[in-house]
Amino acid sequence: MRKADAFNQAGKTAVLQNIHGTIQFLQKFPPFNQMENAHLAYLVEQCQLRFYAADECIIKPADGPVEHFYIVKTGRVVGERTHPAKSETETTFEISTGECFPLAALLGERATRTEHLAAEDTFCLQLNKLAFIKLFALSSEFRDFALRGVSSLLEQVNQQVQQRAAEALGTQYSLNTRLGELAMRHPVTCSPDTPLREAVKLMHEQQVGSIVIVDERKAPLGIFTLRDLRQVVADGTGDFGLPIEKNMIQKPFFLSPDASAFDAAIAMTERHIAHVCLVKDQRLCGVVSERDLFSLQRVDLVHLARTIRSATKIESLANLRGEIVQLVDRMLAHGASSTQITQIITLLNDHTVCRVIELTVLEKGDPGIPFSWLCFGSEGRREQTLYTDQDNGILFEANDAAEAAAIRAKLLPLAQQINQSLAQCGFTLCKGNIMAGNPDLCLSRLEWSRRFAAFIREATPENLLASSIYFDLRVVWGDERSVDQLRRGILDQVADNRLFQRMMADNALRQRPPVGRFRDFVLARKGGEKATLDLKVQGLTPFVDGARLLALANGVEANNTLERLRQLVDKEVIEPLDGAAYEEAYHFIQQTRMQQHQLQSRQNLPYSNRVDPDILNHLDRRILRESLRQAQRLQSSLTLRYQL
Repeated sequence: MRKADAFNQAGKTAVLQNIHGTIQFLQKFPPFNQMENAHLAYLVEQCQLRFYAADECIIKPADGPVEHFYIVKTGRVVGERTHPAKSETETTFEISTGECFPLAALLGERATRTEHLAAEDTFCLQLNKLAFIKLFALSSEFRDFALRGVSSLLEQVNQQVQQRAAEALGTQYSLNTRLGELAMRHPVTCSPDTPLREAVKLMHEQQVGSIVIVDERKAPLGIFTLRDLRQVVADGTGDFGLPIEKNMIQKPFFLSPDASAFDAAIAMTERHIAHVCLVKDQRLCGVVSERDLFSLQRVDLVHLARTIRSATKIESLANLRGEIVQLVDRMLAHGASSTQITQIITLLNDHTVCRVIELTVLEKGDPGIPFSWLCFGSEGRREQTLYTDQDNGILFEANDAAEAAAIRAKLLPLAQQINQSLAQCGFTLCKGNIMAGNPDLCLSRLEWSRRFAAFIREATPENLLASSIYFDLRVVWGDERSVDQLRRGILDQVADNRLFQRMMADNALRQRPPVGRFRDFVLARKGGEKATLDLKVQGLTPFVDGARLLALANGVEANNTLERLRQLVDKEVIEPLDGAAYEEAYHFIQQTRMQQHQLQSRQNLPYSNRVDPDILNHLDRRILRESLRQAQRLQSSLTLRYQL
């Protein structure tokens, strides 16, 4: 028997002697914990146990098409590639106990593009290609993982969150329920020429809060609700004999019956409406009301938004802040995603800011000058969590410097009062004074344009740290047209300034994701505390900064990080697979952060973005590490793109 054959036989024997123990080992890790026992037994029976000493090569591109599938039993494996710009190797990923490789190369019937090295003494279970193909055909769980990788693991995490929510609240309560399942009864409709009196009578007989006006093809033309009826009665000018089309709300908002309850709640909150029509193939097929959503979810987002917008005192708004905290807590309990939560917080924060401005104008008097209230940073990106400070400014129109100074003098007292009132409502004052009450941030459009031109023209590593959040500007209250014009000018300037882009890229690399070659996480210790990593600074910031740079450099007007990534994929700046991986990674890190905040709130602990990976379960820990690796990959692409 040849030496190689004897070695392989010994590895096979080592596995066969402990089939039960090997199966138990694999059942601790996805996707093997999802597989049928018979399929798992087949996998183990076909495996060999291989040993690799530290720094020994397991597979490399020069070996040709991959012939084996590997599962790390003990030790660690790193992937290394030669950096094309620097002619040196860089670690692109790390694989630890229970993880496997190289799936993409096996499925593509090609050589691996990365050299896989044992980072320390390592044992791997090795499966030959023919057995891999058979297992791929046998097990749908294994096949799904092989084709989708980390995406399938993220789905498992989301399913676990939803399952915990269902156990606590019952399966009928779901933010993701299809609207078609909510609209069980046929919608009450009438034609445009129906007299108002008959339409109201029909609403009363059917005990509904709305009637939809449709054409002969059942396409919705308008909607009339009890709120509209109250308005007709209050005005005292309504003729109940007139056709209903004279009083209906034209072109009602609609969604597909396949949209979710969450989609409807957001639409109602944004548009200040209480009913959403459901339309399929241009035909009305249902109506969902605010009451339907409340009975489903016990999360009355729409009502809370309406209460905020109708508050008559700053004190009332301050008291409602506690209800927002409770709402977010309930939605997290319902299994809402981090993206849904930040969207809700942004909406309610925007409503609060708008109402504070309106109440302050009522109290201090209208200055008689149109202005736009701007926000920057996480608020500008629509990525706020509950615990945030103010980053805001004011934009107005002026013909010259003298007029701008005169307008500023009128607006500053109002802006300063708004800042103080927002602080009263839970938006803490900015320590860096990035607030509209600061004369440097209460500017005409021309002055803002010059300020951004200076940011771009005179950029240094130091001032970029302070100025980058301004590039996430958004209008919360007031006319958006001036800011749209300002933004287009900013994009044109950045697109033409490669040096500024390069400095922004360098700035985007300052926060390195905490994953390294010799340990799965690189942790930092503060005082006598246990070593931890910062989910916000080290996890989210690389995605935020990277997406901002690429968006500005490529004319993308979106502010939100995930929307920027999607539009960059559409513009072919980022590969679709990379964009999807970045989005999933960002989502998971944000979700982990929010769940930690919720736990800290329950335990009456101060809020912190620092997490100890050891407290996470194996699946969450693995996906967190992979998510941080994606941040590392995004940074590596910037290094290559800008030759840093």
